[in-house]
Amino acid sequence: MHKKIVLAFSGGLDTSYCVPRLVEQGYVVHTAFVDTGGANASEREAIRAQALAVGAIEHHEVDARNQVFDRFISFLIQGNVLRGNVYPLSVAAERTQQAVSVVEVARKVGAHAVAHGSTGAGNDQIRFDIAFRVLAPDLSIVAPIRAEALSRNQTIAYLESRGLPVPAKASAYSINKGLWGTTWGGGWTHDSWAGPPPELIEPPADAPSPAEHLIAWDRGKPVELDGVAMTGPGLVSAVAALADQYGVGRNIHVGETAIGIKGRIGFEAGAALILIQCHRELEKLVLTKWQGFWKDQLGQFYGDRLHEGQYFDPALRDIEALLTSSQQRVTGETRVQFAPGRSLVTGARSPFSMMDSAVALYGETHSMWTGEDARGFSRIGAIPSLLATRAGEAD
Repeated sequence: MHKKIVLAFSGGLDTSYCVPRLVEQGYVVHTAFVDTGGANASEREAIRAQALAVGAIEHHEVDARNQVFDRFISFLIQGNVLRGNVYPLSVAAERTQQAVSVVEVARKVGAHAVAHGSTGAGNDQIRFDIAFRVLAPDLSIVAPIRAEALSRNQTIAYLESRGLPVPAKASAYSINKGLWGTTWGGGWTHDSWAGPPPELIEPPADAPSPAEHLIAWDRGKPVELDGVAMTGPGLVSAVAALADQYGVGRNIHVGETAIGIKGRIGFEAGAALILIQCHRELEKLVLTKWQGFWKDQLGQFYGDRLHEGQYFDPALRDIEALLTSSQQRVTGETRVQFAPGRSLVTGARSPFSMMDSAVALYGETHSMWTGEDARGFSRIGAIPSLLATRAGEAD
């Protein structure tokens, strides 16, 4: 066959299996590692070495951290998106961008097909497939692990039998690390009653003493940490490093997968959780009640569609436009305290704050209305429920 194919390559067990298997099927394999914030320089070099060692003719690296922040994370922050009120879509925020970048590499090298290492039971296969079909309907999609329904032990045996390197810790967990957090799958996550390993729930023994840090915001996006201006990805990484020192942001999520079954993961996403908490507190100062209400509804819908791989749904562009409009006054500062195993937003301020002590102090003083005004307001406010109650008495 000798057709070119580009494989989304992570350096893990599944994609390491895919390279020699695709070569056996007659493909000339190009691997593409799309950096969404989950690897340092030495890890990227190890991924390159692994790709070439298992048979890739050429390995491509794409730095997509800025695209991930601008295209996905900024809207997840502005929408306060937490799936099940717990999980910040750490993986879903990045898979579609990885697919986009793989297609770009495929076009560059003149590939006839694209490939991924997802199984037939998870969300990632849907995310990759949908993006590939939307962006490159002319390219074939190959997914060896899914097509052959292989277990991890089988893929390990395949590599060992051919003298090919098996990635370290290949038989333990399925770990996905990126800019917006790290997730763990496999093992204890398959049992809803099983507890996580100690390293997920116990804060570091050498955690620093509690400390407060200041995050500055401009129109709903974090722009400074402790007075230092940073890019979006840089600030997320800096907050993540702080959270990691204190063991902040670790949790477990159970919810519906893209294919309709229940799934469970462990995750560590300190930066995501802290930034969303801070953003929400700042919004409370500057948005009206109904702005917040509708943002919550649309943010939930936005997260659900992104989670299910449906990023290209035009409805999401409409929601992004509303989110952008709603953030024009979400500017100011938030103060967050870090302590071992927890964080707390201790303050928020904005030049657009609607919390005005000159107007009223909740439960204490008021200047824009009189007691008689309040009495009339209450009387009128009771009318709908009063009428409904009276109507019910006639039953």
